Amino acid sequence: MSYAIVGFGKVGQALAHAFARKNIEITVASRRPPEALAPQARAIGPTVVAKSLRDALEADTIILAVPFEEHREVANALPSWKGKTVIDTMNALVPLEEVDGLPSSAFAAKAFTGASFVKGFNHLIAAKLAADPVVEGGHRVVFLSGDDEDAIAPVAALAKQLGFAPVKLGKLSEGGALVHARDRVWGQLIFQDLFKTEQ
Repeated sequence: MSYAIVGFGKVGQALAHAFARKNIEITVASRRPPEALAPQARAIGPTVVAKSLRDALEADTIILAVPFEEHREVANALPSWKGKTVIDTMNALVPLEEVDGLPSSAFAAKAFTGASFVKGFNHLIAAKLAADPVVEGGHRVVFLSGDDEDAIAPVAALAKQLGFAPVKLGKLSEGGALVHARDRVWGQLIFQDLFKTEQ
């Protein structure tokens, strides 16, 4: 299984730290050329490799860490997303009418035709995501939701591999609404820093 983070701002870098901590290879890419990202990638760890967006999108699992307004630009970079898993870490700070009144992930998923689309890792601030998720014997919780139950399982396995405790919330419009941020409407679980004592 190969992984890439698209978007190398605070959240993208925080997740790169999580991969580096476990020595899992991760490709990182953004609008900027790979040579612009390379020094920061190297500073995070030797398993963090900056590549072009085109090369990054060859990965099996794409972690979407761009501003919500840029998700279509990423989606348009591939003619088909069939066989890919997309993990949506975005929060949509846009008016509700711009997402057709849908949860932001349900709206974004429409752009990634054929992909297995899972909401996750979005409810924590970057500093918490970057920190070691194992604290005093507990594991920091990450919430996952998606309309395809089969797609959630490998993302949960990845979260565990990174040291987090995955908690499945069900479909995007149901439990997933608890972690969605749209405009000034914040899900109840946003910014809740929770721990689970057993995986």
